Amino acid sequence: MNLSSLKPAAGSVHARKRIGRGPGSGLGGTSTRGHKGAKSRSGYKHKVGFEGGQMPIQRRLPKFGFKNINRVEYRPVNLEVVQDLADKLGCTTINKELLIETGYASAKDLVKILGCGEVRTALTVEADAFSKKAEEAITAAGGSAVKL
Repeated sequence: MNLSSLKPAAGSVHARKRIGRGPGSGLGGTSTRGHKGAKSRSGYKHKVGFEGGQMPIQRRLPKFGFKNINRVEYRPVNLEVVQDLADKLGCTTINKELLIETGYASAKDLVKILGCGEVRTALTVEADAFSKKAEEAITAAGGSAVKL
């Protein structure tokens, strides 16, 4: 066996259809486009969502709801995560930079501390927002919740 004798598998390579090259080719006349209509003509482009003149689904379905353009999205971080970080790293201050470093938030995120879990040590927690339960739990443990 050598490189000059290599061939593709039998039946795997097909000649492309040469459309519109006269009746002798078998693909002349309408050139596989059928008779009349927009799709048979050159320059045809369909609109996205066009359903052949039928009322499109995005117009048939009812519209509802409301999207608040002033909504502020926070990255939630639970108290159990905060306590876990304090135990692992042995630090008393949990701030946004530490959460970004450990992968719990990204640089663009606003961080909100939520009250799931418990705080056993006095910690200084710095974040953009706190839930009432989280703030109470942090101060009850002798720490402080600092809003940025």
